[in-house]
Amino acid sequence: MTDIKATVFIPTYYGEDNLDELFTALSTQKVGFEYEILVIDTSSKDRTPEIIKSWEPKFKHFRYETITKPEFSHGRVRQQAAEKARGEYVVYLTQDATPAHDRWLYEIIQPLERFPQVVGVMGKQDPRTTALPLLKEEIIRTFKQFGPDFGTTLFYEDDFIDSQQLFDLVTFYSDVNSAARKSVLLGDVPYQDIPYAEDQKFGEDLIRHGYMKAYAPRANVWHTNEIKLRDYKKRMFDEIVGVRRVGKTMDPISILFVIKQVIRAVTLGSLFILKDHQYTWKRKLYWLALNPLFVIEKWKGVRAAIAVDLDDEQTIVKQSLESNEAIAHGKQ
Repeated sequence: MTDIKATVFIPTYYGEDNLDELFTALSTQKVGFEYEILVIDTSSKDRTPEIIKSWEPKFKHFRYETITKPEFSHGRVRQQAAEKARGEYVVYLTQDATPAHDRWLYEIIQPLERFPQVVGVMGKQDPRTTALPLLKEEIIRTFKQFGPDFGTTLFYEDDFIDSQQLFDLVTFYSDVNSAARKSVLLGDVPYQDIPYAEDQKFGEDLIRHGYMKAYAPRANVWHTNEIKLRDYKKRMFDEIVGVRRVGKTMDPISILFVIKQVIRAVTLGSLFILKDHQYTWKRKLYWLALNPLFVIEKWKGVRAAIAVDLDDEQTIVKQSLESNEAIAHGKQ
């Protein structure tokens, strides 16, 4: 039987827009080892199953399963992937994250190969060229703080961590583009069965267990959550409620703070748009008008998520984008 070193896992749900691009990138990876593709689809009714099946014969090792919406949670399905994986390493992607080059898979597992104490690896995310400026700026700023593009950064717990803010940075984790040891996922640090912010909980758990986390910027993907203005408040609501449910505390957001953020969007945000050579002039004008509105919706969602009672499930479902998308797709 062929030894498989890495299992690349992709959970899908109405993912027809990006899957061909994603599988094309995965099929061109240059590595000196065997890897498999594992896809678990949550009963998509668009072209997602058709696209997945069309790619199955193009890979040497490819498995595809379907689950129902009630069976899905972000944490549960990722842990199930670890249990099903044949590889020594489980590599996680989302359906809208596309490897940026043909050495991505090699780079994402190198810290695991070289450093025995490293349990989880977080790759870099680069915003897509057409992304919403607010998200584009946030993605660039977020990943820039973890280290230079030419190196690999290691994070661990020690007495240099003297504040909650620093602890949150050390434990920050995103499984949009990541890899972990299967042996540890099935042992000390499994993914928790939680609906949201499962990656933040995983990052915290692995650091608290005395392991190391690595940031591998050369393992970069193109990724941006495409979101409509009408949905952005609910998207942010979901994210912050998820973070609160895994134990993160957040200070209330004042109206004055929101006003300052809108002013920043009109000034510095507009300058960011004007300097971005990836936007056409027509698109720049579009974003100059729309970007401040996205900022308003973002902070409205954050404020609502901080204020909501976590035991008030009825209100949470009402304000949740994921819950409403599931209903719209006829899945609940």
